[in-house]
Amino acid sequence: MSAFISNKLIHPSTHAPHLFPRVSRTKENIKTHSLTSAIHPMAKTNRFIPDFITKVTEKNAGLVGEEDSKTLSHLKTQLLQQLKGINRGIFGVASSKKSDIEALVKLLESQNPTPDPTLNLEKVGGCWKLVYSSITILGSKRTKLGFRDFITLGEFYQTIDIQQSKSVNVIKFNARGLKLLNGKLTIEASFKIASKSRVEISYDNSTITPDQLMNVFRKNYDILLGIFNPEGWLEITYVDDTMRIGRDDKGNLFILERSEDDTV
Repeated sequence: MSAFISNKLIHPSTHAPHLFPRVSRTKENIKTHSLTSAIHPMAKTNRFIPDFITKVTEKNAGLVGEEDSKTLSHLKTQLLQQLKGINRGIFGVASSKKSDIEALVKLLESQNPTPDPTLNLEKVGGCWKLVYSSITILGSKRTKLGFRDFITLGEFYQTIDIQQSKSVNVIKFNARGLKLLNGKLTIEASFKIASKSRVEISYDNSTITPDQLMNVFRKNYDILLGIFNPEGWLEITYVDDTMRIGRDDKGNLFILERSEDDTV
């Protein structure tokens, strides 16, 4: 993932998965009628109610109160519901669904409880699981990589070591053949703080294990790495104890949930 995972994550792209620019507070305080219009399709399907949207748009970034916490929890629940059944968006998402996701993300970003994430890296460190990315694998790329036929994408994880300024992105695969072959692409990257909300990510190295899986991808390895390489900058636009959102220099969006998985 930007990161992953992004393609850059800090999640560390030919590159690996990543952390993005914040919208100014002036732009965040959008008038209620404008925001309601922007996500009107969602309102019609009762995914939001007008009063709720009004309360959200009247608030500023950096919330800390109990009511604010409930607001963020509600928005996150709505967002995760939107992400169900789309396989992290990796093989494309309908434009209407993508717009709904973007609208919810912008609401969360406008209420970011950690506006200076690189000054609070303890919020960023640890293991994260990618739940959505605007990066897609379509057309000939999907065919060449075998994702139409015999290779299935597993989970995407990103582990951030704030002490070493390192990140490791792991993309798991299942290959169907004479027997089921499980493997993973591991991308290691380094990062340095560029601003209060942005990190610069540098690609270090990558490996595919086991060797049998590397043989499957060898011919198109550059394509695979080009998709998941997190190199570049990543803006951390939202982070709390359980969710992180970022945008990279290629315009990609990443949404991750904190993971307790220690088998990555």
